[in-house]
Order: sequence, then C-alpha cells, then structure tokens
Amino acid sequence: MDLSIIIVNYNTRELLHTALETIRKNPPATAYEIFVVDNASTDGSKEYLKETANGINIILNEQNIGYSAANNIAIRKSKGRYILLLNPDTEVLEGTLTKCITFMDTQPEIGILGCKVMLPDGQLDLACRRGFPNIKNAFFKFTGLANMFPKSKYFAGYNLTYLDENESYPVDSVVGAFMMLRQETIAEIGLLDETFFMYGEDIDWCYRAKESRWTVYYYAEAEIIHHKRASSKSSRKALIAFYQSMTLFYKKHYAKKHNFLVNTIVYMAISIMGKIKILLNEYKK
Repeated sequence: MDLSIIIVNYNTRELLHTALETIRKNPPATAYEIFVVDNASTDGSKEYLKETANGINIILNEQNIGYSAANNIAIRKSKGRYILLLNPDTEVLEGTLTKCITFMDTQPEIGILGCKVMLPDGQLDLACRRGFPNIKNAFFKFTGLANMFPKSKYFAGYNLTYLDENESYPVDSVVGAFMMLRQETIAEIGLLDETFFMYGEDIDWCYRAKESRWTVYYYAEAEIIHHKRASSKSSRKALIAFYQSMTLFYKKHYAKKHNFLVNTIVYMAISIMGKIKILLNEYKK
C-alpha cells in the first residue's frame, strides 16, 4: 500500500461528497486506501457514509473528539507508506496525488510535503507555506506590517509572501488541509498532539519534524482547491480554539526560550487579540 488518505469530517456532508468524488476521479497511480473519520456530525454525514461506503474505511465517533485525536485513530489503522491528511472541504486535482508520491519517492530527506493550495477565488491559501509563528513573525502578522511589506523577507516571515508561489522549496510549515508524511517520520516524531483540539496541530507536527532533521517542503507542482473554514465559518468556538492553539504552541516550543516577563506579555497579547477578534466577529453578526 502506497498511500493512506485520511479525512476528518464534522458537519460538512456536501463538501465531503465532493472531496471523495475528486479522489475517485483523480486517484493516485498506485495502491491507496481512504479513511473517513466522522466526529459526531449531525448533518446527515453518518448516513451518507453508510450509504456510500464503497471500500472506504469509515470510523464513526460518538462525540467530537477534535481534529488531532480523530486523525490519530485512522493513522494507527493505516497501511500506506505515506499518510495524507486531507480536509473534507478540498478538491483534489488531476495528477496531484501521483505527483506527490513520485516526488517523495525521489526526495528521502522530506518528511512532510504540502502542495499548492488555492482558494475558490483563485488566490493562494497563504497557510499552505508558512514560517513558524515566533514572536517576530507573529508581531508583524498581527500588527499588519506583514501586509504592508509583503515582499520583505524581514516583515513577511510568517506567510512567506516574498517567495514565488509557483516555485517549490523547503519551508517551516505546510497546512493540515493537505499534508503528506512518511510513516517513518510519524514513527520518529509521534502522532498529532491531541492537546490541540482544532488548529495548530499541523504547525506543531512540522516543528517536531524539523527538530528531528526532517525537511518540510512546499511542492508547487501539485495543487488542490480549498474551501477554507467551511466547517467552522469563524464561529465563536472556532475563534476561541484558534487563540488557545496559539497559546499552546508558544508554551510548548517557545516559552522555555524566554523569561517570565516576555512570556507574560505574549500570553496577554494573545488573550487580548482573541477577545478583540471575538467581539468584532459578534459585532459583524
């Protein structure tokens, strides 16, 4: 078995159907398997999956256990040389899966591979190639300086907008909407950290991979379409989870590198930004 495709679904029935159809239409040229893990959806997703199994490995959770934990269940059962985490709100384009497998086969130093991820409006999903959210990158991102100077390597270190999206290169992190890993990489760095319920787990995995000297790579020759945040739609719960993940990531990887005062300022800044974002989101409604 060459590839195990894992999709975690939560109330995205129609999008999940489209994602599965694009895989069937554009499958890899080698042997593969599909896992769909449903996190207690209430939109008819479970009934749909039962009706259209057709060789898909279906895992139905009785409650929403989070993205990381749901993926880990399928990873433990997977048999592929490569594992692909794929969002249900994506469309796999022709040749993408075969290209990624072939490329990984020729580049043994790559532990995690991401492809070019396009939004429905034709714009690049900036999350598909990122720098780590260290203090400098996060500060420039949230103060807007990164947007003011998108071609600056110094200011745009998080979304890497100074790099050509049509070229391929090593990066710090790719996005969990499409993330291909070697089984050997997972065996070395471990499964997804289930402390991250939603958001941040992909950056954490990439950080751990690079710490173990694996290369994380953005591969522009393969492409998918991403209907971003279809399941969360910037809900209050999703926003809270997002800012909680920022705190978790900082505590896990950066807090030990800084003193108490710096850490306190960072935690306060994340908390304030989160509250402001939630208030603005409520106001828009």
